[in-house]
Amino acid sequence: MNPLEMPDAHYLSAALGWLELGVPVEAEAELSRITASNQRHPDVLEVRWLGLANLQRWDAALAVARELVRAAPQRSSGWLHQAYALRRAEGGGLQPAWEALLPAYEKFPSEPTIPYNLSCYACQLHRLDDARDWFHRAIQRGGAEQLKEMALHDPDLRPLWAEIRKL
Repeated sequence: MNPLEMPDAHYLSAALGWLELGVPVEAEAELSRITASNQRHPDVLEVRWLGLANLQRWDAALAVARELVRAAPQRSSGWLHQAYALRRAEGGGLQPAWEALLPAYEKFPSEPTIPYNLSCYACQLHRLDDARDWFHRAIQRGGAEQLKEMALHDPDLRPLWAEIRKL
């Protein structure tokens, strides 16, 4: 999709700035200034999702993530956002999040965050063998040291911390 033009690009940039400052309500105000024809632009949807996630408005964040997957299925972030929000949204949970993210594993063969998150979900579903397998897949995709460091601070993976320390 084409990049946004002015003034919409300016509003999007301002929204990102507000998010960086930790003021998601102001980010929403900036996004509302974007023209109707660009409200479904993937870049706008990405920033809108970030704002809703910051506000922990998970049902709305899920709707935006699903729209992002439809608008830009080639972006792994949409799939990740969808699962993340689904885990927390009304009527969602770990199993639905797992099922929503699983198809993205094959679709994005170089993205380590997808198997990492699948590892988190498996661990929280008490499927530790699956969690180990998915964590190893994440490491194979790259960024092993960074992933291990992140995992050792991630409460979702606490049951595997002793094993992860030895990797």
